[in-house]
Amino acid sequence: MLRGAGVLLHITSLPGGCYVGDLGPEAYKFAEFLAEAEQTYWQTLPINHSVPEYENSPYSAVSSFAGDPKLISLDLMKREGLIDQVPDCPPAERVDYAAAWEVKKKALEKALRRGKKLSDYKNFAESTPWLEDYAYYMAMRDLYGPWPKWPRKEPPGELVELYKFAQFVFWRQWRELKQYVNSLGIFLIGDLPIYPSLDSADVWRHRRYFKITEDGVPLYVAGVPPDYFSPTGQLWGNPVYNWDALRADGYRWWLDRLRHALSVFDYVRLDHFRGYAAYWEVPAGEKTAVRGRWVPAPGAELLEKARSELGELRLIAEDLGYITPDVVELRDRFGLPGMRVLQFAWDGNPANEHKPHNHVKNSVVYTGTHDNNTAVGWYLEEATPRARREFREYAKCASGEGVNWCFIRLAHMSVADVAVVPMQDVLGLGSEARMNKPGTVGGNWRWRLAKMPDAAVWRRLRKLTRIYGR
Repeated sequence: MLRGAGVLLHITSLPGGCYVGDLGPEAYKFAEFLAEAEQTYWQTLPINHSVPEYENSPYSAVSSFAGDPKLISLDLMKREGLIDQVPDCPPAERVDYAAAWEVKKKALEKALRRGKKLSDYKNFAESTPWLEDYAYYMAMRDLYGPWPKWPRKEPPGELVELYKFAQFVFWRQWRELKQYVNSLGIFLIGDLPIYPSLDSADVWRHRRYFKITEDGVPLYVAGVPPDYFSPTGQLWGNPVYNWDALRADGYRWWLDRLRHALSVFDYVRLDHFRGYAAYWEVPAGEKTAVRGRWVPAPGAELLEKARSELGELRLIAEDLGYITPDVVELRDRFGLPGMRVLQFAWDGNPANEHKPHNHVKNSVVYTGTHDNNTAVGWYLEEATPRARREFREYAKCASGEGVNWCFIRLAHMSVADVAVVPMQDVLGLGSEARMNKPGTVGGNWRWRLAKMPDAAVWRRLRKLTRIYGR
């Protein structure tokens, strides 16, 4: 990857829009601010269709291919002539996913009557292989809940058509935004969760690729053992793969998934990369992830197949957590950049790989990720006195003030090719702005910007970007 700097901000966290950040004017404005600050990368979280049953987590989507219709911009729909008016939406300090979908579903229902006549829509519907399964799944889910609790009935055709049309609108808006972002010299980095949700069109249609019964009951579920984030591990609940069945089909579904992700983003972060070498498998029914086991995974075989069919693998390995030599070997075999997180550096060990003097060129350094507290929140609430002292001495951050900019400076001065800073750290926000707290339920994925930062913030970021050749 080109040496450069970037900002991590999910689409939902943008200001403006109806109850949630969207693909409309504020997204374009944010990209322009990034360009003014001479940033090279904009990183988002997954943009797939999230649902309220899982707190609208982008990592528990109902499809690996469908975009989240809640991110559709009503302003752009009006500009496109699909609707006549944009409803008034009161400012929402936190994301309100339910309200956003209620407003946008009504707008899409009105627009569908016009959209059916568009030749572009007809071409999209006929040429998108995953669309039929997704739209059918969502229509049945709306009526009867997640599979397999479905009666032997067909959903109304108009409801199926609505979900197809929503995808047409979403992907048209996304492609135009991506084209504009790229025209400013900025690359988009996205995120690919390792597992789809059990409640998804992917698992419903391809259940043989997962360790579940024909009736949709998981035999084993995914997670991670006890770690930095949780003493009992993380029990994700996603069904784990039946890799033998995937191999027998030439990894076709996985290759389609990767091909799609690489067409949506310029670079794709492979979430939980260690699961491509070996994954943590927990018997279904366990209350925590403690009683699991490591099972080998054919990541090398999959990535080799991907490289031969898809060409250059513009991937980033999320190599955090319990990393063993086989994970490092897999990452390096395919030349994938790994990750360094500055919040993990302050344990008193000079050899800690997250300390800047131990960084390597082919990597991406973060002040923190979406799963971390903010830099200020970490310093004030989580760091031990020893960790705070070590950080201050290392970063020459003697007063303890401006902690976020001390972190940003360390990231930018790193030898790592890419430095990415969450928007919360650019603004110096505390733990109230945290995006996600792993292992917890309630309040996650709802933070958003109240307004665009002022010019002074971007100038300060640009100054560091220039000083350190990013």
